[in-house]
Amino acid sequence: MRTTLLFGGVNRERLVSVASAQAIAAALPEADLWFWAPDDQVYVADRAALLAHQRPFELDLPTAGAPIGDVEAALDRARAERRVLVLGMHGGAAENGEFAALCEARRVPFTGSDSTSSRLAFDKIATKIAVAKAGVVAPLSVDLAEVPAALAKYGKLVAKPVSDGSSYGLIFVNGPADLETLAQAAKAEAYVVEPFVAGAEATCGVLEQDGKIFALPPVEIRPADGAFDYVGKYLAKTTQEICPATFAPEINVAMQEAALKAHRTVGAGGYSRSDFIITPDGPIFLEINTLPGLTAASLYPKALKAEGIGFIDFLHGQIALAAARVAAETA
Repeated sequence: MRTTLLFGGVNRERLVSVASAQAIAAALPEADLWFWAPDDQVYVADRAALLAHQRPFELDLPTAGAPIGDVEAALDRARAERRVLVLGMHGGAAENGEFAALCEARRVPFTGSDSTSSRLAFDKIATKIAVAKAGVVAPLSVDLAEVPAALAKYGKLVAKPVSDGSSYGLIFVNGPADLETLAQAAKAEAYVVEPFVAGAEATCGVLEQDGKIFALPPVEIRPADGAFDYVGKYLAKTTQEICPATFAPEINVAMQEAALKAHRTVGAGGYSRSDFIITPDGPIFLEINTLPGLTAASLYPKALKAEGIGFIDFLHGQIALAAARVAAETA
């Protein structure tokens, strides 16, 4: 099979996708590169141009190279040419199950979770309900109509889009002015609102490798200005990400156990990363990412390194899993 890195997309996480693609392309020099551009068409990408692209978290990659067609045309070509797709994409159709379903219909192998798992994991409210039944502690959800009363009760709330990542749209509700900000944001997309949980921020990856599923060392996050939003993740120079985390051993173990439960509960495949708040009572689950960032600045590669797993070995393992999954379905 021909290995093909597909990256980009038309949602607002496309910038992170290009940065992930830079890291993946550097590790997989043999892979073909396909760029799903902002015009919703797929193009053959130039490796040198991709690797030379500056400020990927801020600027779109210029579209160049031979056109392939829309994404369905690209998948038809992938099927005809027996390609296995390494997904360097995040959010939107790439992570909500839509793209996975298109691949599955054509039996095109792709890295990451299947369409059913992706659909569940992308919905933060549905995921919280599912993992809570599995014994994972998660915050309460607040109905939008009850937000003013909840603000009075809890003093501070946090709101985020139900289906989005990279901390886009994150809103801290501290007072009446923030209520209006949330109300306007919720007109554009669905939001999940929760009581603010004070504590340290952390994340824990899960990996499927050599027939085993295991949790990676947790990462402790110390945001530059107290908010791990898009700027704090990708642009702030003073954000600290410590791996292995310096929490007490029992906290790290509890986080790993919760991440494994979340991974298995949503049925994630290959790899995932779950986010937590660490409170005096233990880890509180926030969400799970089925296509976490793989950029040079991302958390998942840091955890791989701490576990002693090379990035190239990780990618080759995911490619093998993707090919094996389709082979088993067609056997």
